[in-house]
Order: sequence, then C-alpha cells, then structure tokens
Amino acid sequence: MISLQINGQKRELPEPTTLLEFLQSKEIDPRFIVIEYNGTVIRRNTFSDVTLSDGDEVEIVHMIGGG
Repeated sequence: MISLQINGQKRELPEPTTLLEFLQSKEIDPRFIVIEYNGTVIRRNTFSDVTLSDGDEVEIVHMIGGG
C-alpha cells in the first residue's frame, strides 16, 4: 500500500501505479488537465512514464473553457 497526496487530500493506492493508469481509473481525460508532480509541472506525453509512489504530491488542475 502506498500513501500520497492528491489535490491536498491523503490517498492510498494498493500498489505503485503510473499516473496515466490512475487518471484512467478516475475517468479523467488527460487532454484537459495540467499535472504538478512533486512540485514540477509535467508534460502529458510523460504521464505513462511517471509512477506514483509513497509520499508523492500530485495536483491535478482541470482546464475549463468559457466565454
């Protein structure tokens, strides 16, 4: 079990998982978000390369269009 913070809330995952797998499990479309991972904004094309681990801090920001 790993423990991490996502958008300021403590979360537990059964095992290390990639960021992309986590987003897919929550039905979050990666095209419409920005991710800050441990203090660094990361590119969408690296979401599958990032493995969420114990102690990580993730901020997920949804982009919203408007007029």
